Amino acid sequence: MSRARAAWQRVPAPVVDIVLVATAAVDVWLNMWEHTRLGVALAAVGCAALAFRRRYPLGVFLLTLPVALMQDVAVAVLVALFTLAERSRDRRLLALCVALSAVASSTPWPMAEVDRTMTLVFFVYGLATAAAPVLFGQLLQAQRDLARRLAEIEEAREHERALHAQAVLARERAQLAREMHDVVSHQVSLIAVRAGALQVAAKDADAKEAARTIRSLSVTTLDELRTMVTLLRASGGHATELTPQPTLADLHKLVETSGTHAELTGELPPTVGTPAQRALYRTVQEALTNVRKHAPGATARVDLWQDGGHVGVTVTNTAPTRPSLALPGSRQGLVGLRERAEILRGTLSAGPTTEGGYRVRLRIPLGAE
Repeated sequence: MSRARAAWQRVPAPVVDIVLVATAAVDVWLNMWEHTRLGVALAAVGCAALAFRRRYPLGVFLLTLPVALMQDVAVAVLVALFTLAERSRDRRLLALCVALSAVASSTPWPMAEVDRTMTLVFFVYGLATAAAPVLFGQLLQAQRDLARRLAEIEEAREHERALHAQAVLARERAQLAREMHDVVSHQVSLIAVRAGALQVAAKDADAKEAARTIRSLSVTTLDELRTMVTLLRASGGHATELTPQPTLADLHKLVETSGTHAELTGELPPTVGTPAQRALYRTVQEALTNVRKHAPGATARVDLWQDGGHVGVTVTNTAPTRPSLALPGSRQGLVGLRERAEILRGTLSAGPTTEGGYRVRLRIPLGAE
């Protein structure tokens, strides 16, 4: 059915009009009761009017009504009714046109004595005949409306899927930016610090040059990472964490490999949620990274603590004992930590101490999810 309709729709409109006009004319010539001059003229006008049925459907129907007076079932009237029903949404108008068609087809022509019983039978028959093309035209109209509505729904779904994909991409970018800063930047920063220390302590010229090259490349890499993190954060938002992620069980190793003289004290209950553990870990990691970069020779203390329904960590370092190396900073570390704290309904504070050191303090609910 769909293939036949598709093939029919590919036929040019003028060809369809010519075929319909010719068919209606043949139908009138074969089935007209009397070929009077007036009848033939009215029939010719009605048949020719079918060529304009798309532009003036109601007018064309009215012009074909005389044809219904001259034969029981007129193709011209049925075609005009179908076109009108396909294009009009006025149900009252369509019902009136069906009634007019039935009256015209049941009225004796030429006028003679009226047999009321037969006239009533012809009228009912005319109603049924005229209703068929109207119902078919309304069906096609409803089908077009449904197809249009389905297309709109599909377009809305595509738009919704595109928005969802953009939102997912933004979250992934924000998460990637955070992980790049917390993990990659952490390791590269450690390489730069160790290379700087080797450059100062090495006595061999080749070793000094190698250490200098490593430190220079590390600094350049950190600077590029800073730019990438900034770009990723610009198009990202709050993100859900990706797995696997470090937990409190990894804190001891983090402190031991931090490249600073750090001490871990305190314990937290096992009921601390996984998101809270990640936030605590990242806070310690960022704080110790900043100690290495900005406070060479300083010692650090990592205190885990619980305060009622809240848990937290405080990382405090002493004043530096030697000038710090010129390492670029992304300036996104504390921003990311505050974002994590806000997501978990916690708080993060950071600032210098009276002794010349620095303190970072995270406080989050025990059951933060």
